Amino acid sequence: MTTADTDLDRHWATFLRWHPYWLLATGTLLSVARPELTPTSGERIATVTLIVAALVLQLWWGRARRVRTGPDSASALYFALRWAISVVLTWLNPFFAFYAATGYIDNNDLISGRRWRRAGAFASSLPLAAAQAGGVPFPRAEQWALFAGLLLVNNALLTLIGYFVQHEEERSAARAATIAELERTNTALQRALDENAALQAQLLLQAREAGIVEERRRLAAEIHDTIAQGLAGIITQLQVVLSTSDPVAARERVGRAADLARHSLGEARRSVQNLAPVGLAHDTLPQALRVSVARWSEQTRIRAEFTLAGEALELHGELSATLLRITQEALANAAKHAGASRVGVTLSYMDSEVTLDVRDNGRGFDPRRPAKRTGTGGFGLEGMRSRAERVAGFLTVESEPGYGTAVSARLPLVRP
Repeated sequence: MTTADTDLDRHWATFLRWHPYWLLATGTLLSVARPELTPTSGERIATVTLIVAALVLQLWWGRARRVRTGPDSASALYFALRWAISVVLTWLNPFFAFYAATGYIDNNDLISGRRWRRAGAFASSLPLAAAQAGGVPFPRAEQWALFAGLLLVNNALLTLIGYFVQHEEERSAARAATIAELERTNTALQRALDENAALQAQLLLQAREAGIVEERRRLAAEIHDTIAQGLAGIITQLQVVLSTSDPVAARERVGRAADLARHSLGEARRSVQNLAPVGLAHDTLPQALRVSVARWSEQTRIRAEFTLAGEALELHGELSATLLRITQEALANAAKHAGASRVGVTLSYMDSEVTLDVRDNGRGFDPRRPAKRTGTGGFGLEGMRSRAERVAGFLTVESEPGYGTAVSARLPLVRP
């Protein structure tokens, strides 16, 4: 229930409490203004007595209604006594028909059952129709006909108003039920969204842990295949130097050892750089991709363009690092194998996901052929696909010999 509904209920309860006093006071003031309608002293004493009785009855009901939540026998008794007092007062002075009209206002709150409520409304219409016809007793016969007509009109109006009131109550009840159902649906939807966010966070955490293990395996393979092999070669060359007396041969072996050392140092630096995307340390993902594409184009002399689609949003660090690494690997593959003259990189932000597309116009290949490891110890397309899958995404490759290659990565849009 809204605040407006609560205020309306409170105002209605206040009106129900005080309206008998107001209507009784209205009838009393008008009867005092027209004393000729109660000419005898006996009628005046009876009027004052009934007014006091009405006040006492109203005070009693003001206390009794506090412990009741709906129509019962006590409320029906109060309605009947008030109606009897109003009938006699209206008989004595027609202006007290205002007090008799109280039965129209709180009928539904005091009487239970549709039939009894209709009976109560009809009973309340009797003194009102009598007052409208000129007040009882009727000195002329035509007043009885007028009374009957007014009684019929009053009840017809009551029936029509009751129909519209009941129809509006049914509409209000249906509207309230709809609002309650919408609130339950919104609550369930919010709960589902919270659960989905928690599942995504858990999935990213698991992916991060799996990625750490996979990265360790990759680094171990790279160290074994590159740095360790280079160090073994250096040792072999130095051992030959120690066992030979020929200066020329020794110098040649030392040169080979130096070349191996430089190559191993380069591999070590590359492995360290692959541990974390340095480009994301100070730049956003679109900025880092733009810089990487421009630097790659400058180094390879291949035309490359970066395009941003949609509003750039801050992503979870794992997602940004994955997209940057996939881009770098895809560009490296294009430089080594594609023979392309033009490469396009597109980053797209959508409602629930972020996509990365890298396309070239190179020689292409047959994606159905098994993937091969690259010469530097990486896994090429399979490595990019593994990176995407570690963060609950996926990677697709479209290529055909002679028609270029398109690499597309789709990841869930998860904010930090």
